[in-house]
Amino acid sequence: MNYQHNNLEPSLVKNLLSSFSFKPFHDVLFVSEGINWSTSWDIRELARIAARLGIHSRFSGPLLVGLPRQSIFFVNRYVFLKHPRRFLLGRNRIAFPYYHGHTSSGNTLFARCYENLKKYHHRISRIQATHSYMRDIILESGIDPGKVFLIPIAVNADFFQAQSSESKKDARSRFGIPQEAVVIGSFQKDGQGWSEGLDPKLVKGPDIFLKTVRILKESVPELFVLLSGPARGYVKKGLEEFKVPYKHIYLEHYPQIAQLYQCLDLYIVGSRQEGGPKAVLESMACGIPLITTRVGQAMDLVINGQNGIMVEVEDFEGLAFSCRKVLSDSQLRKRIIGNGFATARENTYLAQIPLWKEFFTDFVGVA
Repeated sequence: MNYQHNNLEPSLVKNLLSSFSFKPFHDVLFVSEGINWSTSWDIRELARIAARLGIHSRFSGPLLVGLPRQSIFFVNRYVFLKHPRRFLLGRNRIAFPYYHGHTSSGNTLFARCYENLKKYHHRISRIQATHSYMRDIILESGIDPGKVFLIPIAVNADFFQAQSSESKKDARSRFGIPQEAVVIGSFQKDGQGWSEGLDPKLVKGPDIFLKTVRILKESVPELFVLLSGPARGYVKKGLEEFKVPYKHIYLEHYPQIAQLYQCLDLYIVGSRQEGGPKAVLESMACGIPLITTRVGQAMDLVINGQNGIMVEVEDFEGLAFSCRKVLSDSQLRKRIIGNGFATARENTYLAQIPLWKEFFTDFVGVA
């Protein structure tokens, strides 16, 4: 698929003309954020699923206004929910994923989006909830339950392969990571904005991650942290203060992150709220033990002590204890890895085709 996320010119006229087609709603317009981030790959995956279902896809960067008589899927809910009236000009069908954003967090943007959901839910056609906790919050808005679909963020099995001793050694050599180190992974964006990221995005728990690492440093002298993703300045500054060696590798194309998982011994998610994160299934698919807080789709997918370890939100001591336990207990580690593989296989994009078929039914098609 030749999807150019930063080049809107080839499709702009075509997208506008589709509003005047004799067959309205005959395809789906995927609206991206216009940045090179993992959500661009989400669009690719959904377009592949749509193609398997016989649905044609078109693509666009950020839209300023809505396009009538079209089925529009916004990959970022903020684009629609911040200014919904802009996109409800004329008759159209609106869909988007709603990953996270509970109003109890005190985040004004979350509150604004949720208020707009309550106000305009009758004009929304479809919402993807990636975990049951968020699904229930969405339903509290008063939206028709038939419009809300529980579909986790999936994993592409072609990208992520099981780690072996050889692949681990080769990956560490390639990226300049000490072979004898105990390597902890954290690959998610957790800083505000898209620049250096010194201002933490606390909902993602970068402070929890740092507190966990600080405890681990006392008992794991060979500790090493591997970071990826943009806006990691807050975490990097904290690791430098703790004198914990690390490397930050931000790869250009999302699928390349699979190479970084090959370097790891453990993956930590310390978030307070999440839609996924993608790392839940990515780490499982690579055979990397997952230690996570009870957030996002980890709540639905992780069976504690079986395919991962899950602790309560903000329990950095529990995260650190669980990391040490997995590192020292070979039987526990083996069980988590084996069961994690099975969970990942059950949640690939191909496995989700029936779920997306239901989602697209009556969203794309005869008016």
